[in-house]
Amino acid sequence: MVKRLLGALLVLALLVGAALVGGYVYWQSRLDAPVALDEPTLYYVAPGTGFNQAIADLDAQGVVDDSWAFRLLARIAPDEVPRLRVGEYRIIPDMSAREVMALLGSNDVMTYALTVPEGWTFRQMRELLDRAEKLDNRTTGMSDDEVMALLGREGTYPEGWFFPDTYRYHLGMSDVDILRQALERMEQMLSEAWENRADDLTIESPYEALIMASLIERETGAPEERREIAGVFKRRMEQGMRLQTDPTVIYGMGERYDGRITYADLREATPYNTYVIDGMPPTPIAMPGWASLEAAVDPLPGETLYFVSKGDGTHHFSRTLREHNNAVNRYIRNQ
Repeated sequence: MVKRLLGALLVLALLVGAALVGGYVYWQSRLDAPVALDEPTLYYVAPGTGFNQAIADLDAQGVVDDSWAFRLLARIAPDEVPRLRVGEYRIIPDMSAREVMALLGSNDVMTYALTVPEGWTFRQMRELLDRAEKLDNRTTGMSDDEVMALLGREGTYPEGWFFPDTYRYHLGMSDVDILRQALERMEQMLSEAWENRADDLTIESPYEALIMASLIERETGAPEERREIAGVFKRRMEQGMRLQTDPTVIYGMGERYDGRITYADLREATPYNTYVIDGMPPTPIAMPGWASLEAAVDPLPGETLYFVSKGDGTHHFSRTLREHNNAVNRYIRNQ
């Protein structure tokens, strides 16, 4: 009788064990089952989204079957449950359900690129941010002063303080995030440039270097000319000559500028018109890149005092006014 009972209990134990093993294998197979997708799809993990909520969402969308398997995982093996990260993720058909959940806890979020060109103004940058896809536009409708206060730079004029570059972002980020990155990058770059400045500069502060760099940036896109233009500006300032650079006239005109500068514009007294004012304008006129920052603090030695556009993106440099007038006749008036 005892032997028969022990035999029955052994059989029962084997059956229970087999059922547990079978159940465990089936549970794991559900975790590793492929997603029910025919083509890639995007899923957004919003701030505050928990594991169970994401599973329910994916189940409702038909991406993941057997959501019970993941709820069971969260209950009996919480260490295996990833902590979800905010962002947009690309789920592809050959992924397993377990791989999908690992993806949602990774840094492999969908990102988008936004390029701020060198020489752009802060107004142009803000317009670009307003048009950027999938970027939370928190500053739309704010004044420039309000934006700078939001960034912790209350009272700072924004022009020039944002480094032109390509910035990547993901769904859930805002224009404030991009602006803060660009601002901190410019502060870092300006500090680095100023620490490596030449000894005989006419400019006396990092901010003056930023202003000078913006003038250089707006004058030329030719890398080989930047230091020479910086040298021209340096020598003109040393000799008490006005800088007489057209981009400052354009900046002072603001939205009135229609692509042309008249003689009346050159004579108009604005804080930025370097045909009228002495020295540099009171603020930068654009966002300079690294090459212009370097040129501003390391001008090329020489004797040239003038330059005129040749119409191909480069300039003719002259030492004397007579030579400069001849170049103007050649490149400008004959056109």
